[in-house]
Amino acid sequence: MKISPFAGKRTEHQMLANIPRLITSYYSRVPDPAIPEQRVSFGTSGHRGSSFKNSFNEHHILAIAQALCLYRKEQKIDGPLFLGFDTHALSEPSFTTTLEVLAANEVEVMIAENDEYTPTPVISHAIITYNKGRKTGLSDGVVITPSHNPADNGGYKYNPPTGGPAGTDATDWIEKKANAFLMDGLKGVKRIPFEQALRAETTHRRDFINPYIDDLSNIIDMDLLRDSKIRMGVDPLGGAGVHYWEPIAERYKLDLTVVNQVVDPTFSFMTVDWDGQIRMDPSSPYAMQGLIGMKNRFDIAFACDPDHDRHGIVTPTAGLLNPNHYLSVAIHYLVNNRPAWSAKAGIGKTVVTTELINRIVKKLNRPLYEVPVGLKWFVPGLLDGTLCFGGEESAGASFSRMDGTVWTTDKDGFIPALLSAEITAKTGSDPGLIYQDLTQEFGEPFYDRVEARANVEQKNKLKKLTATQIIHKELAGEKIENILTHAPGNNAAIGGVKVSTANGWFAARPSGTEDIYKIYAESFLGKDHLNKIIEQAQEVVDAALK
Repeated sequence: MKISPFAGKRTEHQMLANIPRLITSYYSRVPDPAIPEQRVSFGTSGHRGSSFKNSFNEHHILAIAQALCLYRKEQKIDGPLFLGFDTHALSEPSFTTTLEVLAANEVEVMIAENDEYTPTPVISHAIITYNKGRKTGLSDGVVITPSHNPADNGGYKYNPPTGGPAGTDATDWIEKKANAFLMDGLKGVKRIPFEQALRAETTHRRDFINPYIDDLSNIIDMDLLRDSKIRMGVDPLGGAGVHYWEPIAERYKLDLTVVNQVVDPTFSFMTVDWDGQIRMDPSSPYAMQGLIGMKNRFDIAFACDPDHDRHGIVTPTAGLLNPNHYLSVAIHYLVNNRPAWSAKAGIGKTVVTTELINRIVKKLNRPLYEVPVGLKWFVPGLLDGTLCFGGEESAGASFSRMDGTVWTTDKDGFIPALLSAEITAKTGSDPGLIYQDLTQEFGEPFYDRVEARANVEQKNKLKKLTATQIIHKELAGEKIENILTHAPGNNAAIGGVKVSTANGWFAARPSGTEDIYKIYAESFLGKDHLNKIIEQAQEVVDAALK
């Protein structure tokens, strides 16, 4: 993984997206559905693309929105649709287009008061709150966001009545129907002018902010945060939660400072990520240089990405915590400090998240639920209470309320961030120091993720690998004990392979958007052993692909 010379430095003018040209491209350019890159394609987190590349234009949104209306009819989903968008430049135009289609199809829509930005977890929370106790007239939602992706990207996510990310059964249906609309020149797409859509009887304004904020005391010990008087700092990274944090501080009388309130569609206030891109990733030490530089101003500091479904935790002792480290701390703390949680409720993690969690969960005598990448796999368990926590190595997590019932079924950046303050206040120690204590008891893992080149044919082979195709018997000097192509928690295909020894493992998965595959690796024997695992992982995968 080649690190850009600009990584961690302030953005320069020539790096910034040309926003007027981006918006013009959204409205003026027409995608060619015969070109795969210009078709609607729902990945792990919805459809994403850029109007510069003809992969996220008004035609895509018209087609997706109309397909969604048809999907709702087929599934008999006839409650309100909660519609939100983040601060990316393509999000508001996409919101406008979507509302024009939804109103034309007479879908009941809830949009934010004062055209406010709406974070992903707030939409999930609204869906679950509305649907509680209902059997009919269920709500669902759309969040228009490319998450932490660069400024020229757009994104479109659908959340069904479960409140979490849509499964492939829904996204495949919507994707197929949307591409059919594109192929047919948008014939059959209904639409009315935006002003008319705003005035439609089916369009309603809703206060998204206060119901979410008022409910926070049912998942985080806000009284403790107030009484402890710990100093908190938050950087919303110019995202959809920018106008949520000050009301949170006021409502609960917290010593919380919003260090950056700028909303700028170029995200020019960011420091550059590892590859020279401007990416609002709160788990990246390069993108988080601004808040890391303030770590001594606060007892605990945190940031969230533009749709506020990911978190980054900054402590005075450790700086920015690796997401794997913080998830380990959070799980250990929560299980020991949520007495109303059922002893049978399990901990969910993805197969590429640290196995330190496996060791902690075993000691806590909790069920472990290990699944492929994507928070959607945790949705049923979070809903019915068989899971009290679901997290993944990319700094996404959700967990139960104090009473053990569901909070959100999508990633929520607010609650892990506020939890880091609760942990600090309750224990008198910051999460970085607590992580060190955990490694003394369970061993210290060394973790990394790298990329290797792979063409389309090789990626398809990797996705379909079987255990018998792994011919190696050893990995980095240790006997290979386990080879997984399906997750142990739900037996779903992981879209690659995971190879484990007594003290280390690697997983290899093809990228959905680039000609690469990703190698995730971990060792409990040190950095040198980790490097050997990574080196040999490529040999193992290359041999299997041949």
